[in-house]
Amino acid sequence: MANILSVENLTHHWGDIRLFSNLTFGLSEGDKAALIARNGTGKTTLLNILAGQLAPDEGEITISKDATMGYLEQSPSFQPGLTVLEAIFNSDNEVARTVSQYEKAVLENNDEELQRLLPRMEQYNAWSYEEKAKQILSKLNINRFDQPVEQLSGGQVKRVALASVLITEPDFLILDEPTNHLDLEMIEWLEDYLKRSRMTLLMVTHDRYFLDSVCNQIFELQDETLYHFKGSYAYYLEKRDERIQQKNKEIERARNLLRKEQEWMNRQPQARGTKAKYRVEAFGELKKRASQTTEEQKLDIRFSASRLGRKVLNLHHISKSFDDLRLINDFSYKFVRGEKVGIIGKNGSGKSTFLNILTGDLQPDSGEIEPGETLKIGYYRQEGMVIDERKRVLEVITDIADHIMLGKGQSMSAAQFLRYFMFPNEMHNVLVEKLSGGEKKRLYLMTVLMQNPNFLILDEPTNDLDILTLNVLEDFLTQFDGCVLVVSHDRYFLDRTTDHLFVFKGNGIIKDFPGNYTDYYLQQKEEEKKKRLQKENTPKNKSAQKNKPPRKPAPNKLTFKEKKEMEELEKRMEILEAEKQEAETLLSSGNLPSDQLVETSKRLGDLLKELDECEMRWLELSEKE
Repeated sequence: MANILSVENLTHHWGDIRLFSNLTFGLSEGDKAALIARNGTGKTTLLNILAGQLAPDEGEITISKDATMGYLEQSPSFQPGLTVLEAIFNSDNEVARTVSQYEKAVLENNDEELQRLLPRMEQYNAWSYEEKAKQILSKLNINRFDQPVEQLSGGQVKRVALASVLITEPDFLILDEPTNHLDLEMIEWLEDYLKRSRMTLLMVTHDRYFLDSVCNQIFELQDETLYHFKGSYAYYLEKRDERIQQKNKEIERARNLLRKEQEWMNRQPQARGTKAKYRVEAFGELKKRASQTTEEQKLDIRFSASRLGRKVLNLHHISKSFDDLRLINDFSYKFVRGEKVGIIGKNGSGKSTFLNILTGDLQPDSGEIEPGETLKIGYYRQEGMVIDERKRVLEVITDIADHIMLGKGQSMSAAQFLRYFMFPNEMHNVLVEKLSGGEKKRLYLMTVLMQNPNFLILDEPTNDLDILTLNVLEDFLTQFDGCVLVVSHDRYFLDRTTDHLFVFKGNGIIKDFPGNYTDYYLQQKEEEKKKRLQKENTPKNKSAQKNKPPRKPAPNKLTFKEKKEMEELEKRMEILEAEKQEAETLLSSGNLPSDQLVETSKRLGDLLKELDECEMRWLELSEKE
């Protein structure tokens, strides 16, 4: 396979901090790789360097000469004043630029520019760019193409940006947290899209099911070094644990040897012989190895929530609407101690509204919320993180409490809890303003947990947290003996942390499903299969059967009229395809005068649109055959 990306001896610093050193790796055509690292270690910086948005301190990056590139940033933005569709056409990629330049040349009757752009329009297959843009935007639930971008939410902006890179079908695609702000249906669509694509892919994602489904290899950035794994996420975890254990053993051996060498050094007044001098020099290297920090192994800790009474939180006939949009309709539920509930549903179905009602931030239109006397809610909000950035990391935690309670009367200090959530000792006195976005989110999460709640409400906690932090959070929630209510689009996270689901079906309907996400997914697939089989095997209505000719097709088969329509569509598609080829040949000939060039270009656009409509209708009819 042809090489798409080659990276040699890449080194970069952020201020005085070295993020990575002498990274050397590559990707071949069709490779699909995930990049895993802790927040703050340089994942996004590395992606920015590979995308050409940031120059490295040292090293060389080579991207195949003819390869096109697309990059989805973690926090994209668009120029104010543009509509959604204009933003797509204004995107910083070669295909969008070519289409915009071509349309401008058509309007200006610029024959020379049109001739220059025609080969590129052909190369990128850009004639149906707008139709393709609308299709992908619709899949991502962006349906108002004329909406100004400044009216979009942060999640909608991310989806428009995702659409803008997918539309171009680049040879090399870089994605930074593509599943953030997508609901489960959108994630499954994107998963299928990327799996079927022949693009070379490098992405940062916290969604482990998504990673496993799409990627065939994993890179881990740790301690300024890049480690490479070919295989699944489970294989990566196994090999990572082996590496950590081996490293910890080497550090322990170095520390034991250091103690012996220190005794020898103390006995030697001065190194005189060659052997002694060599031993003194080796002592310095040994001291460096022994001073490395051993990596924490998974701790078996049970976190004890503050006491919950028999009555936890009761909901009686809760309803909520905004104008004509009904989000919650007559919902009742009694929470019990220790249950862990996941909330799923399409974006805009009322999930965050439901959480805000439970916490008292929003009043229901009707119904009653009855909290227990001992209820203590800890609420992690998707938006609205407030931390004083002038404070130091440890200070933020100790301002809440000096320790967190464990089971059996034991406790963990604030410093120990920081280490548990992967803030090593050297970070405890760092100012919050120096942290990365993901590290700030992790610290914010800790401020919620440190309050010792007995009912945790988490709204999309997996957004902006790295995979390694999620593993720690999942362990915490699994061992937590209070109640948990979590909104998440992360299927792996839901499977590990919840025992049943509230499914927001739309129009105010909330279904209580007894199982985790995978259980629900399998049940939905089984129900779809049953409905399909039932539809295929539905017996003909007996009374209607008497009045029907014996050879008339079943209701789910093509009618005579539909068969005729299908035949006409096939003939029409042949004509359209021939006209399309003729138009493309004329446009690429370079011999058309400017007026005919404009007319033929417009005609080609009309042909492509009609051909697409015919194909869609033909496919619809063919499914009934």
